[in-house]
Amino acid sequence: MSATILAHPSERPSERPTERPADAATEYADVVVIGAGLSGIGAAYHLQTRCKDKSFLILEARATLGGTWDLFRYPGVRSDSDMNTLGFAFHPWKDPKVIADGPAILKYLHEIVAAHALERHIRFGHKVLRADWFRATSKWTVEVEHDGATRVFTCGFLFTCSGYYDYDGGYTPDFPGRQSFRGQVVHPQAWPEHIEVAGKRVVVIGSGATAVTLVPALAKLGAQATMLQRSPTYVVSLPSTDRLAERLRPHLPPGLHYKLVRWRNILLGIFLFKMARSRPAQTKAKIQGAIQKYLGPDYDVATHFSPTYNPWDQRLCLVPDGDLFRALKAGTAEIVTDRIDHFTETGLALTSGRTLDADIVVTATGLQLKLLGGMKIAVDGTPVDFGKTMSTAASCIAVSRILRHRSATPTLPGRSRANSPASTSVAS
Repeated sequence: MSATILAHPSERPSERPTERPADAATEYADVVVIGAGLSGIGAAYHLQTRCKDKSFLILEARATLGGTWDLFRYPGVRSDSDMNTLGFAFHPWKDPKVIADGPAILKYLHEIVAAHALERHIRFGHKVLRADWFRATSKWTVEVEHDGATRVFTCGFLFTCSGYYDYDGGYTPDFPGRQSFRGQVVHPQAWPEHIEVAGKRVVVIGSGATAVTLVPALAKLGAQATMLQRSPTYVVSLPSTDRLAERLRPHLPPGLHYKLVRWRNILLGIFLFKMARSRPAQTKAKIQGAIQKYLGPDYDVATHFSPTYNPWDQRLCLVPDGDLFRALKAGTAEIVTDRIDHFTETGLALTSGRTLDADIVVTATGLQLKLLGGMKIAVDGTPVDFGKTMSTAASCIAVSRILRHRSATPTLPGRSRANSPASTSVAS
């Protein structure tokens, strides 16, 4: 999840967005949050509880909340972090399964919105097009598309929680010969609702979190799944259920139980990360040894699970309960480490000379980056080129200030405190 903070809370008296007429030409709120996903819901909760004298609203382009967890519908979609740390401190994750699937996470977000009456602040179907900061008024003017018309909102503090990727489509390389392929090509971000994979040969291109999630899920649905990777990734298995946390649950108050488990996992994660960075060779050996134990002495771990970089030079991939390894061992899934030369009518031709026949090719090849959800930013009508600007720690200070009910904003070089929007900060 990511959030970007722009500008500061206004000194204008609070005007509750829920009290203004829906057909108002311009609507004011002290804070406008963009996006009703994980970050936006978290921001809304803290604004409601810590800034009770400030009005706020959430502008959400889609027709429902949840962001990533509602958009992605591919088989097996899940978290690759445990929900005791990915979840919110203010709303404990109660499901014993902590490596949770997408529907469970979406349900959790809906529970939070209902429990804290946040939906009244959300405006669905409101796509933000542009935001202008005006020095003379120290306010943002936000242009929004809704039902084919343009609406205008103003605010003193703009908080974008729109994520970092393009919701309109994922990234797929321009593979030679793709148009000649007679099968179906699918990107996980646009998974068809009624696609049938049982009995089909499905090749998943990629080796990241999406690929290692999809392959065992497709195998479970009856597909013969092949993960085609250009280079290997570090893959580790963790239990989907936290056994120690479940043993402690009946003996501790819910709040204390959640805090203890959450901090144990955070500190354990920090420790393991530091160990991996300080002892990369030993960490690599342990990861590969665990995989070899899963797959047996004859499996070629050196080819398929031995990256050329050290652990945590890039992100590690998590597989719950070793589901990827179990599918490989059962023969319902396969990993091929090679490069694509071109598509053929029946599949893929690889640079090694091998061919992979496929009925369906899944391009788990990444996302398209999109800053601020594509929103245009301007100051006094002059467009801002973020490639020529610099991010500072100033807006981190701004965040703490809004949460403490202050209205001052950090001063940027060359600008006065009274009329300067804070710099941009991204928190993931």
